[in-house]
Amino acid sequence: MLIDKTTLYDLSIFDHNEEMSLLHHINFCKTANGRLWLEHFLKTPLASIKEISERQQLLQNIIKVHAQWPENISNGSVLMIEKFYESQIDNIPSHANAISSNLYKIVYAPDFSLLRYSVSHFIDFMQGMAAILHLLNKEKNPASLDVLLQRIQMLLSKPVAQQIIQHQNTKKLALENILRFGYFIRYNYKQDAQELIEIYSKLDAYYSMATACIRYNFSFPQFAQTTSPHFEAKQLYHPLLSTPVAYDMTLTPEQNFLFLTGANMAGKSTFIKAVGVSIYLAHIGMGVPAQSLQLNFFDGLISNIHVIDNIIKGESYFFNEVQRIHKTIEQITDGKTWLVLIDELFKGTNVQDAMKCSSAVINGLRKINNALFILSTHLYEIGEELKQHPNIQFRYFETEVKDEQLYFNYVLKEGISNDRLGYLILKKEGVVDLLQRL
Repeated sequence: MLIDKTTLYDLSIFDHNEEMSLLHHINFCKTANGRLWLEHFLKTPLASIKEISERQQLLQNIIKVHAQWPENISNGSVLMIEKFYESQIDNIPSHANAISSNLYKIVYAPDFSLLRYSVSHFIDFMQGMAAILHLLNKEKNPASLDVLLQRIQMLLSKPVAQQIIQHQNTKKLALENILRFGYFIRYNYKQDAQELIEIYSKLDAYYSMATACIRYNFSFPQFAQTTSPHFEAKQLYHPLLSTPVAYDMTLTPEQNFLFLTGANMAGKSTFIKAVGVSIYLAHIGMGVPAQSLQLNFFDGLISNIHVIDNIIKGESYFFNEVQRIHKTIEQITDGKTWLVLIDELFKGTNVQDAMKCSSAVINGLRKINNALFILSTHLYEIGEELKQHPNIQFRYFETEVKDEQLYFNYVLKEGISNDRLGYLILKKEGVVDLLQRL
């Protein structure tokens, strides 16, 4: 799936304030390196239904053993192992015995202290990797996971590595074993240890994705082997909301354009982003925030949501809106399958211009049958002329007014909104009163 940086930020997959991002929301990694891999997976949609199916199977296999996932690998353990290899510790005896071990402990006391601490963390790490291997080797795994498990098995097969794994943590580690394990780790296992850390980091990211699916009750979507654009969601919601409202939505080749209206704050933008996020999560192989989702594989996802002006280049808001639409049209006329999300088109010009421009864009885009479109607007008037086109469906978010108070019930209804609530919001927020007192 093709997706640009603008769309990733429009959908809050990433955000300049990280706590507002989807990355932060699904980050349950135990290590910093795991989080880097998670970010990589989020930036890298998969290239085919086959790859998506394998990723889904991988995550589902982790979900099956999630409750038994080892707790003895921490970010501290990984950092300590990396620090050990970077340290200047030296002169560890190659054949430790009672005499050489005690002598080393006395003569190289600071080094011995670091060595003992590092070996302890290494034992935790190695035992954790062995536990993961034991858990996941029980399942029928996709090739991508089997490769990692086979490498773990090979890297843990060395005799001293096996002795480290079999050490009972309830027993005090003998002085000779501290030095023997330390010598092995330091001089015979550095590359192996670094590869194990990298493998664990990747598994940590997968674990985080699986944890998010469990924590938020995501369901795994079903992909249809077709090139026709199709999206059918039941009880779809936005994952970043604490108390979201869920919606059913269907877009098909016969009705591939959704014309969405409603007042400000009624829920249009959130709904559009919920659709975009769910389709994006589906294409990285994750579960999605919906009771169920059936869709085709999309070659691209592009949005026009948060357009800004560029003072340095002297580009206006409207100019950048036009440029974004221009780029969108160029991309989606490549014959591939696209999802296009447009929120409040042409906010940067006067109403008459905006209506004329919006009508031209919608009447052009609706002819493209290899894409699905969701477009929201305040320009309700242009909806009537669009009703002649059978591939456009109309939905709106209802807003109730009682005693000059606004009530947003976030109910999505069929039709076109006729709400005119701008002045009421201005009055409700006290702006009218402030102006009258000037």
